[in-house]
Amino acid sequence: MRSKILLSTLAFTSALMTTAAPAAMASSADEAQLQALRQEMAQMRREMMGQISSLKTRLAKSEAATHQASAPHGKGTNYAANMPRHHYVESGPVDPSVQFNDSTAQTGRLKLQTSGTPVTDRGDVTSWKSFRQATRSDENVHIGGMIIGFPKGRFTVASEDASYGMSIGLAFHEDFGGFFNSGPRAGEGRGAFNSFTSNMRRLRIPFTFRYKNWVAAVTPDFGANHNDGYVALYEGNLNYTGFRNTILTVGYFQPRVTEEDSESSNDFMTLERPSITDMVRNIAAGDARFSVGALHYEKRWWIAGYFTGQEWGHRNASDMSSTYYGGGNGNTMDSQTGATLRVAGRPVATKDWDVHLGASAISSFRQACNSASATNSAATSCTRTTSFGQRPEFDIGEANLAATGTISNASQVWAAGPELGVRWNRLLLKSEYYHVGVQRHGPQMKSAGFQGWYGSAAYTLFGTPRLYSEKSGAFTAPGVTEKEEFDPATNHWGALEVVGHYSVIDLNSRLNDAIAANVVRGGQQTVWTGGLNWYPNRHFRVMLDYSHFIVSRSMQATNTAGRTGNSVAVRVQAGF
Repeated sequence: MRSKILLSTLAFTSALMTTAAPAAMASSADEAQLQALRQEMAQMRREMMGQISSLKTRLAKSEAATHQASAPHGKGTNYAANMPRHHYVESGPVDPSVQFNDSTAQTGRLKLQTSGTPVTDRGDVTSWKSFRQATRSDENVHIGGMIIGFPKGRFTVASEDASYGMSIGLAFHEDFGGFFNSGPRAGEGRGAFNSFTSNMRRLRIPFTFRYKNWVAAVTPDFGANHNDGYVALYEGNLNYTGFRNTILTVGYFQPRVTEEDSESSNDFMTLERPSITDMVRNIAAGDARFSVGALHYEKRWWIAGYFTGQEWGHRNASDMSSTYYGGGNGNTMDSQTGATLRVAGRPVATKDWDVHLGASAISSFRQACNSASATNSAATSCTRTTSFGQRPEFDIGEANLAATGTISNASQVWAAGPELGVRWNRLLLKSEYYHVGVQRHGPQMKSAGFQGWYGSAAYTLFGTPRLYSEKSGAFTAPGVTEKEEFDPATNHWGALEVVGHYSVIDLNSRLNDAIAANVVRGGQQTVWTGGLNWYPNRHFRVMLDYSHFIVSRSMQATNTAGRTGNSVAVRVQAGF
């Protein structure tokens, strides 16, 4: 009732100001004053219209709640759900069944979109229907026919009907820490295992431009390499979202393959992905990879597939490994092509339980072909090679201890494996296994095979636990609702989780083969990690990781006899 009275008062005042304007103009002798008065009254009227729109939305919500509370005895929620509940604001009818981000869970379950989980580190690509629902929330103001607000915590400007929109985000990851008891053995190179150093691991600024269901996402990255000081592109793609729960994409993109790779980096349990998933995704996916494909999701299943090409910058000569992954080559005569496929199911989805089952496959069915000199008239042929190498899951510029070196005559590279995740209340367990194969051509050349797996656990001590995201087919980070944000004065501390992680990769292949060219001694690497993650609110996080690594000998100069060590690292993170 109070909202209706205030609404009527604002409307009456607006009408009174409109009729009073001619009288003011007639009585004034100063044209400049009239012009200023006219502009001031127009501005006041726009502000009032914005307030009226907001009040309409609040009033409709209040009436819907009152109507549900007064439903006939015995009919309860089902009765209210079957009643018409659409209400109108300036831009048209609002359908409460439309969800922003992921679909609403079953009655009694915590809703992911209101749980205060961190925002993504990518361009926010949602359907026009979802975008309109978001921009009609109370987290916006109406100024001159424009909507300005922070739907899902990201600054957004949109037209009144949300046909046009632009958003700007931030993914800021600053890492610092170092290694101890990680020195080389006699005859080995020391490697870049700093006792203390820092690295701007990610500094992404996602820009999203929208016209209805057409979305362009452009994200430069000012922390694009394993060392400070490099700038690159994380994504630059076009998307169409007009089909239900479907995103069609073309351009430089991060194809979704493996469960870990489908998560935003703002959601990782530990500072880095497990070695095997990072190794697999870079076969024909990874960041800033040219891609054409689509993903589709429902409550119980998820599928995505992409045709892929080169990484951004791959055909530029590498300058001290300054391209995105240090893979640049100015003499590429035939670029890489490949494909990815990921399928996931969710057979159990209740208030206390989530079970995730999936499988991912990836193939580079044509490796890039590089010549010694693309401009030399004698350059009529080129070579196709591959290689694998992984840091001990702490990325501040250190050397690889487990690495295969160059594998020649690589005609095709592929990987495949299963995914498993189980959430029970505040506990999340997940694991993946992948086999990697390299098909080789040439006399007496045999294929190479590698493998790896990991197991991770996270328990949320307080705050909203990790939940399942239907849109990404993966798990999110813990959430912090607005009433739980860090405030010692009210005994609120955000969210805190403890995590554990066990990771193995085996980069050895055919060690006993009689032909030396078939022997690949990349070493076996095992990493144990434990850590704490604190979220004062949905936009900030502090991570602390301790890792112990064990690597058998490889052909790397930094690891000719096997090496062990430890690291301690901290990440400060901001996401908008």
